[in-house]
Amino acid sequence: MTATTVLGACPHDCPDTCALITTVEGGVATKVQGNANHPMTGGVLCAKVSKYAERTYHPERVRTPLKRSGPKGSGQFTPVSWEEALSDIAQRLHTIAQHRPEAILPYSYAGTMGLVQGESMDRRFFHQLGASLLDRTICASAGSEALLHTYGGKLGMHVQFFAESQLILIWGSNSIGSNLHFWRIAQEAKRNGAKLVCIDPRKSETADKCHEHLQLLPGTDAALAFALMHELIVNDWLDHDYLAQHTLGWEALKARALEWPPARAAQVCGLPVEQITQLARDYGTTQPTAIRLNYGMQRSRGGGNAVRAVACLPALVGAWRHRAGGLLLSTSSNSPANRARLHMPQLLGERRPRTINMSTIGDALLETQAARIEAVVVYNSNPVAVAPESAKVVAGFARDDLFTVALEHFLTDTADYADYVLPATTQLEHWDIHTTYGHTDVLLNQPAIAPLGQARSNAHIFRALAAHMARYDPAFAAPHFHDSDEALCRQALEGSTIDFAQLLQHGFAQQALPDAPFANGGFATPSGKCEFFSEALEKMGISPLPDYLSNYENQSNHYPLAMISPPARNFMNSTFVNVKTLRHIEGRPALEIHPADAAARGIHDGDTVRVFNARGTHVCHAAVNGRARQGVVVGLGIWWRKDGANGTNVNELTHQHLTDIGRAPAFYDCAVQVELQA
Repeated sequence: MTATTVLGACPHDCPDTCALITTVEGGVATKVQGNANHPMTGGVLCAKVSKYAERTYHPERVRTPLKRSGPKGSGQFTPVSWEEALSDIAQRLHTIAQHRPEAILPYSYAGTMGLVQGESMDRRFFHQLGASLLDRTICASAGSEALLHTYGGKLGMHVQFFAESQLILIWGSNSIGSNLHFWRIAQEAKRNGAKLVCIDPRKSETADKCHEHLQLLPGTDAALAFALMHELIVNDWLDHDYLAQHTLGWEALKARALEWPPARAAQVCGLPVEQITQLARDYGTTQPTAIRLNYGMQRSRGGGNAVRAVACLPALVGAWRHRAGGLLLSTSSNSPANRARLHMPQLLGERRPRTINMSTIGDALLETQAARIEAVVVYNSNPVAVAPESAKVVAGFARDDLFTVALEHFLTDTADYADYVLPATTQLEHWDIHTTYGHTDVLLNQPAIAPLGQARSNAHIFRALAAHMARYDPAFAAPHFHDSDEALCRQALEGSTIDFAQLLQHGFAQQALPDAPFANGGFATPSGKCEFFSEALEKMGISPLPDYLSNYENQSNHYPLAMISPPARNFMNSTFVNVKTLRHIEGRPALEIHPADAAARGIHDGDTVRVFNARGTHVCHAAVNGRARQGVVVGLGIWWRKDGANGTNVNELTHQHLTDIGRAPAFYDCAVQVELQA
């Protein structure tokens, strides 16, 4: 049997955005591997995506449209035809839209990062309908907004040049688990003599491999950043020319930083003073220095301000002069994607629907009748598992008067509450275009195999829904609702310099961008400078200077432990939880706890524990493995609720308060108590 190979791209919410090669024999995908010709991927995939064929052919894959036949949440469904499902869904949505289209809500995020299957025909459909808009904040918006008001966009270093850095701060990132290809580059720098410093409340696998680990308390990153600035100032480890030429608001930031001597920050962060002063000395006296910032550190009340504070540091020492200096959080503002062409916001006309924050979906679904959400269409997301304060999310999706449609691969926690589950294709079965936030290449995903069962791509499903809606509203019969998935791939890059023929041939295309984006200033801000002081934030009623904000939930007698909930190493948020090989490696839902905190509660490694606060209770197993610092517990996520010992996961405990900047959830700003399960 002759084997063929098909070029593709990893769809998942990861900065690496790997180029894939799928081997196909007799119409069956037998192997998924990294494309060795793609410089960033280098032929290497993470353990999760290397199991992608296993996920695609999973025996529990949804392969036909399903209609609910039991109570909401029961997961009881009956197979139906596409015609029956689409006809009923279109009729229900039309009925609601006749009196209040804003009562319909699309709910999606990064289950795929693809431009076509993630944000093309779906946007056109909901714009034409006049549905509520969704504020997609659940992962990155605090950090993204912080960069916008400091650098002018999600811009930064090119990841490959970290290999030339002499000091790398890995801040709020477990790179080994969540940014594998950056870690490979960091190891190259380490072999060349670079010092690696990890800044993280958890003693992660990455921290194990770094020269130094600053295990600060959750939500205190801004205090640490200000203490570093303080030492740079008092020791005159500054690039005065860069500050004068290419920054705005230096004198005001300087005054604020001088309020943060290392002793003050050490008390707030729970760190030895000596660790802070040594890091400042290293940062101020080493060139080039680079910071790999990740989104974990922005998931607290002051997360946006913390990102702004850290993002100011490279300008103080002139790190941006070097291509191996500066900071990288996201490169996505370099994307050549033509989102206006894909989304077609003009279909709204004069209508201006309300915007609902996806991070507060629990409260939104329980709103009073006047603002009642009557229908939700969920795709590329699993809100019952991933949204904060999940008891409210469950209560909302359990409403008998809420009509819910889920486009899914599996019967997830959210799909269990749906009235209809529509079988969606996986990445091996459809076309898509991928840009990235960890490097700057563009990738094309071509279908390697035919869709399994009756699965259809997201774009196909919304095209078909539009055709059924055209029975009620002829606007849905317009030509732009007939564009094929391949045509949408081409439209995604209209107006860019990316050659689609090159994508077809090689699977990826590289953009021509300057090596050192801010070597001579040229920030994308209104002033063209790195804005320590942001007039735009001031107009929004937000501190124009970075500041330190304490957490919403500081420890108390009732809830004395801080809890953070980073993803388990073998899962991608709630994706891959049901892949047998990965689940076997991960074991079971666990809570990492410091030996002293465990001993005080009579807890031993492997014990069943009850983790609780005023919002709920989560039952899991204790891991006394040396990774949690004293006073902090780590609830590794995000397991499906149905896998929890009491039908919950860590989001039973998180709250819906939003961050200072960016309207994002403060997942890691959470106080709990832990005790042995009776």
